[in-house]
Amino acid sequence: MLKDKIRNRKTGILTYGMTPPKATHPPEKLAEISQKQCERIRDLDIDALILYDVQEEADRIEQERPFPYLPTLDPTTYSNVYLSSLSVPKIIYRCVGKYSETQLVDWIKSDEPGDRYSVFVGSSSSQQQVKLDLAEAYQLSKRHNRDLTLGGVVIPERHMTKNDEHLRVANKVKNGCSFFVSQATYDVEASKNFLSDYYYYCTDNGLDMVPILFNIAPCGSPKTLEFMKWLGISIPKWLENDLKYSSDVLDKSIGLTQKIFAELLEFGLEKGIPVGCSVESVSTRKVEIEASVQLVKDIKAILDKKLSPAAVI
Repeated sequence: MLKDKIRNRKTGILTYGMTPPKATHPPEKLAEISQKQCERIRDLDIDALILYDVQEEADRIEQERPFPYLPTLDPTTYSNVYLSSLSVPKIIYRCVGKYSETQLVDWIKSDEPGDRYSVFVGSSSSQQQVKLDLAEAYQLSKRHNRDLTLGGVVIPERHMTKNDEHLRVANKVKNGCSFFVSQATYDVEASKNFLSDYYYYCTDNGLDMVPILFNIAPCGSPKTLEFMKWLGISIPKWLENDLKYSSDVLDKSIGLTQKIFAELLEFGLEKGIPVGCSVESVSTRKVEIEASVQLVKDIKAILDKKLSPAAVI
């Protein structure tokens, strides 16, 4: 189903994203964590589970990281060993700069059962030392496994300063990407500006628009808000104030993210842009994780309502 939705450029693809546990956990702890995650995810009506590949981003920003960087378990290993009971498709992120050409080619060529999906991620900054760049990784994928359904990262906030994110997306499509996932979205204007330029560029050049999945994530505390800003998530001042001074930060953020996605979905529907959603929790706090799971259900309800035959008519 996921492959067909991507191939047919369908609106309404819904995914849930999470980061694998710390690599230093003993096997019994990993089993305990994965069991809880499987229980949370098993009954969610999603098209895919996204598993992130985390990289150190100290070169990207001088400000100290609010939470310490800790290496996490390889997402493919976590998927195959600990999440095998989940039948939902897995989209495996790959921070390609961490891997040598041999390592990435071995992973691309690995003969795993079922359809395979991945999102290639480039360096976090121009200062980061990498073994492979994104362009090289795309070429390796084309050369060694054309059946790998490849996605890319889109950063609408970058469009505010560089005004070329639509061109980056178009170039990545030429290199094999057939869908995109954004970082957490709190700036609806930046996202709509990107979508508008993307729409008119594709219209003017006779290009098909591919699915754009906007990532949304609940924010349950000032600490999480600080971490989101460190990650480079653009949060307008008015929205930051609303969160900071809210009596219930988590509830406020959930309401705001729902409205943001609903507005982007409506904008996409008006122009025929295939907009989807990916939900995650950037925090490891139980209350925020559970809120993200509920948010998936809320977004699913929004999608069902807007995409029902009655709504289309």
